[in-house]
Amino acid sequence: MGLWDWTLEAYARPGVPEACLALQDDHGQNTPLLLWAVWAETADAQLLARAADLARRWDGLAVTPLRAIRRALKPSFDGVDEGARHELREDVKAVELRAERVLMETLEDLASGPGAAPALQALKAASQAWGPPADDDALAALAAALG
Repeated sequence: MGLWDWTLEAYARPGVPEACLALQDDHGQNTPLLLWAVWAETADAQLLARAADLARRWDGLAVTPLRAIRRALKPSFDGVDEGARHELREDVKAVELRAERVLMETLEDLASGPGAAPALQALKAASQAWGPPADDDALAALAAALG
């Protein structure tokens, strides 16, 4: 199964969206990179370094700016029709999701095939490759939710 389809299935599991959001917002992690590492079953430091570099550059160019716009559009804006603001926010949200999908499709191409790393090991290695690693408990929560 491809990474995107796997991710959609994973996100439907109880606790996965919350664990991903906590890792993103509370620990500064890149959830597409984390999910890719679990999907690829990799803890290979060199591969993760390449993937993290690619994710960091794409995140800075596309995902982070789109996320900032989406979040800025969340509250009401005096003088702008609520429906129009909400519709624009949903449009930006769809583009942000598309940017994450482009990243994940690109990361998928980096994987040479399934490795053998268990989910928590892959998450810890990917978190380390991204930057200051996330708290072990937060990573363990995602690993447990992924099953």
